[in-house]
Amino acid sequence: MNRAELVLRTPVITEKSTLLKENMQTLAFKVLRDANKIEIKDAVEKIFKVKVASVRTANFHGKKKRQGKYVGRRSDWKKAYVTLKEGEKMIEFSEAL
Repeated sequence: MNRAELVLRTPVITEKSTLLKENMQTLAFKVLRDANKIEIKDAVEKIFKVKVASVRTANFHGKKKRQGKYVGRRSDWKKAYVTLKEGEKMIEFSEAL
């Protein structure tokens, strides 16, 4: 496996991401923490065979979780919002993955 296939981890399917997908041609993905915008753009274009207009990223800190007296922490993660160019066919995750 090359790096482009590893950059995209999972699609983020929430109410907000569904509205962005329908109205603004924007997709949301969980990506590797050290992935940059260029790698994310190349991965989406290669895997889904579409043209990307822009990429925005956001870093999230893992929540602290506790069970009884034990305290743990979820890992940090990164989300990418990928906007497709005008005229590109929207990706349906059920058929693409």
